Amino acid sequence: MSNDPVTDPSALAPLHRPVFRMLWLAWLAANVTMWMNDVASAWLMTSLTESAFMVAMVQAASTLPVFMLGLPSGAMADIVDRRRYFASTQIWVGCIAVLLAALSFLDALTAPVLLGLTFANGIGMAMRWPVFAAIVPDLVPRQELPPALALNGIAMNMSRVIGPIIAGALIASAGIAYVFLVNAVMSIVAFALIMRWRTEPKISALPGERFFAAMRVGLQHVVQSPRLRVVLMRIFLFFFQATSLTALLPVIARRIENGGPGTFTVLLAAMGFGALLMALNLTRLRRHVDRNTMVYGGTCVHAAASVAAVLSPNLWLAVPAMAVAGMAWIGTANSLTVAAQLALPNWVRARGMSIYQMALMGGSASGAALWGYLASMTSVPTSILAAAAAGPIVLLLTKRHGVGGIGDDDLTPAAPAFIAPPPVIEIDANEGPVMVTVEYLIDPAKSGEFREVMQETRLARLRQGALSWGLFRDTTHAGRYIEYFLDENWIEHQRRLERFTAADIGLRNRRLAFHIGKDAPRTTRYIGESVQGSTR
Repeated sequence: MSNDPVTDPSALAPLHRPVFRMLWLAWLAANVTMWMNDVASAWLMTSLTESAFMVAMVQAASTLPVFMLGLPSGAMADIVDRRRYFASTQIWVGCIAVLLAALSFLDALTAPVLLGLTFANGIGMAMRWPVFAAIVPDLVPRQELPPALALNGIAMNMSRVIGPIIAGALIASAGIAYVFLVNAVMSIVAFALIMRWRTEPKISALPGERFFAAMRVGLQHVVQSPRLRVVLMRIFLFFFQATSLTALLPVIARRIENGGPGTFTVLLAAMGFGALLMALNLTRLRRHVDRNTMVYGGTCVHAAASVAAVLSPNLWLAVPAMAVAGMAWIGTANSLTVAAQLALPNWVRARGMSIYQMALMGGSASGAALWGYLASMTSVPTSILAAAAAGPIVLLLTKRHGVGGIGDDDLTPAAPAFIAPPPVIEIDANEGPVMVTVEYLIDPAKSGEFREVMQETRLARLRQGALSWGLFRDTTHAGRYIEYFLDENWIEHQRRLERFTAADIGLRNRRLAFHIGKDAPRTTRYIGESVQGSTR
C-alpha cells in the first residue's frame, strides 16, 4: 500500500474551486508561452548553427536563471503581495516576447543574441515558479494538495502538447516571428486572469521581513531539514539525467527520416501526452505505489525510454518511446514535488520551493551542458546512452536516501503553546541578538532519550531562523540541562512565534514530557549588549 497520506479526492477535485481554476488557467497560459518560446528558440538555433552544443545550450540558457535567481525570487514571493508579483512576471515575459518578435521580423537574431534573450525569458520563469508554488497550498485543503500538484503537472504537460503544436503550425505556415508575437498576446491573457484574483492580506502585528534576512532564513530552513535535503538531491539527480533527452531532441528530430519542424513538434507532443495521461491517473496509482517506488521506477523507465527514442530509426517507434518518457517524467517529478511541499510550512514555502526549483533547474542546466558537450565530442546516441546509464547507477549509490511518505509532519500554522511575557525594559525592534535559555530538570535515567528529542529541537529552532543553538548539562546537579538559542534581533524573536506549526507544538509537548520539576521549565530572554573596551 502507499506510504503517502490518503488521497481520496478525485484528480480533478481542485478545479471545482473557482480561485484555483482561474489561477490554474493563468498558469496553463503562462506555460504555453514558455513552451512556444523554447520550441521556437531551439528550432531557430538549428538554423543559425550546426553545433549540437549550441542547440543544447538553448535549454541551459532557459533554465539557468532559475538556478541563479531562485532564492531571491522565492524571498520576494514570501514577503510581498503575491498577486502583484505573479502578475509582474507576465509583463516581463511579454516584453521579451515583443523584443524577440521584432528582431525576428527584422532578421536580426544571431545565435548569441538568441541565447541572451532565451536567458532573459528564463528570468521570467525564475520569478514566476516560486510564487505559484507557494499559492497552491493556500487555495486547496491539505488532502487535495497531491491532486492539485498533479493538475499543475497536467498544465505543464498540456502546455508541452499545446505549445509545440501552436509553435510548429506557426513556424510552418507563417514563420518563427509569429510564435513570439502570439507569446506576447498569451502573456497579456495570463496577466488579466491573475489580476482578477482577490487576495486577503496577511494579518500580522509585525513588520514585513527584510529581503536579505528572508533569504538567509529560507536557506537555513532548507539546510536544517533532512527530508527536504534528500528531496533536493533526488530532483537534481533526476533532471541531470533526464534533461539529455529534451536538450538534444531537436537534433534527434533532424536525424529521423524526413525529420523537420513537424517531427520535433510531434515528439514533444508525444512526451506531453504521455505526461498528461500519467498525471490524470496519479491519484489512483498513488494508492498502490509508494513515493520511493515512483521515484526509483520513474528514473529507470525514463532512462530506458530515452535510449529507445534516440535509437528509433523512424517516427513510429520514437513517438511511443517519447510518450513513455513523459509518463515516467511526470510520475517522478510529481512525487518529488509533493514530498517538497509537505516538508515546508507556509511561512517559508515560496523560498523552499524556489530552492527546490533551483535544484531542479541546476540539474537540468548542468545536464544539458554536459550531455550537449558529450554529443558534440562523440555522437548524440552516445550522449543519451551515457545519461541513461548514469540514472540507475546513481540510484544504486544513493538508495538509502528515500523521500519518505510515512508520517509527514503536520505543518499547519498553529498558535504557540507559550506566549512570551512582555519585556519590562524598553527594547528596540532591531536590538539584538536575543539569547533565550530554557532550564529543564529530567530523570537522569532518561538522558539518552531526552538528548534525541533535543536533537530534533535543535533542527526545529534552526529551521525557524535561530542563529545558533546549544544544550548544556549542569556539573553540580544530575538531570539539570540548559538549552539556549540565539535570534538575530528582538523582532526576529517575536516573528518566530508566528512560525509555529502543529508539528512544533507536538515537539514541544515531547520535550516537556521529560521535565520533572514542580513548575514549567524556566525560560529567560537576554538582549545582547555592545561593550567597547580599550587597550593600552
